[in-house]
Amino acid sequence: MAGFLQPPPLPAWRNATKKPFVYFKPEHTILNAFTRIHMTPGTSHVVPRPHRAVFSITTLSQQFPEPADIPSTGALFVLVSNAGVAIREGEKPEIYLQDGQIPAIRTADTIEYLGHRGSVPCYAAELPDVSLLPEGMAISGVRDLHGRIPDEDLAIAAYAVRLITSAMANRMCGRCGTKTVPVLTERAKKCPSCGLVIYPRISPAIIVLITRGDEVLLARSPRFPAGMHSVIAGFVEPGETLEHAVHREIKEEVGITVKNLRYFASEPWPFPDSLMIAFEAEYAAGEITIDNNEIVSAGWFSRDNLPQLPSPMSISRALIDRWAGRRDLHT
Repeated sequence: MAGFLQPPPLPAWRNATKKPFVYFKPEHTILNAFTRIHMTPGTSHVVPRPHRAVFSITTLSQQFPEPADIPSTGALFVLVSNAGVAIREGEKPEIYLQDGQIPAIRTADTIEYLGHRGSVPCYAAELPDVSLLPEGMAISGVRDLHGRIPDEDLAIAAYAVRLITSAMANRMCGRCGTKTVPVLTERAKKCPSCGLVIYPRISPAIIVLITRGDEVLLARSPRFPAGMHSVIAGFVEPGETLEHAVHREIKEEVGITVKNLRYFASEPWPFPDSLMIAFEAEYAAGEITIDNNEIVSAGWFSRDNLPQLPSPMSISRALIDRWAGRRDLHT
């Protein structure tokens, strides 16, 4: 389909028994599942994208089958209340509890295994009643903790909220109404009656930065804080490829077409359960025509007149910052 991402020619190997030599043209860009790879003439140098997903749980290892019994000592617990977590207040807030016998944990209806930090198992526990909140602790939204606690702890806090929310939503089987039970060998719940297996929901969404010469297209959603603009984003529909979703969302929301679609990076976005897959693209044709539903204003911006931008913890901001900092860099 015209305008859609086209794969580059496959690399040819000069001699498989020797150090690989990649044949390429300078303009070739290879897209794989993890990174955009830049080929420099005369080399096969790989340059990964400069983006680190804040909410990626890289410090946790998943060890299945998970422990059958929840230890009362020697484990770390994160207390979850609605969409927030309990923090121990102070100059350096702390999200972990180490005593599984305190009432807030002992009486929890839902406790979910998160993974191991080294050899230490970590759990999320649903706070049954705010009156049981340990002394010196308060509930904080996950977003509000950005910059206040280490990023690895922020990711675990968000993951704890996500798993408790998923467990609460799937306490009963959606097919027959029977109470579900944990599956110890994977991240899932199972209905003991009809056998339905339920996994935590993941909602894939594309997000794309569009350039036209030295300008970038930024748009405003009615859900944004006053004055804030960002790049185009939207959920992937059933039956779509990621590329198809990019082109459809752009056409629906701002009425233009794009070309030269390139993968940027991905990140989990736990508000509540998105997986963001980011792209860059170039303007091809059309005039901006907003839908006045998901988008209430949109326009082309230069680096010198950018509006209020999204939080630095988001992949949308990473897309914009990379563009704003590269100027005449052509890739």
